[in-house]
Amino acid sequence: MIVIKQAELTSAGQLHRYSWEHLEDEHGGLTDQAIDPEEDPLEAVTVDEFQQVWAR
Repeated sequence: MIVIKQAELTSAGQLHRYSWEHLEDEHGGLTDQAIDPEEDPLEAVTVDEFQQVWAR
């Protein structure tokens, strides 16, 4: 899997969004490595859930 949009919601409720339009900032950045769902600790969400977080 290749990441094209990435949303990170911290435990403090801070949202960090990354995509080709915003690759990185002082908090982090869009991963440049392929993701292996078998090995990487990811939380699966639906498209609608992701879009709700992304639009915040």
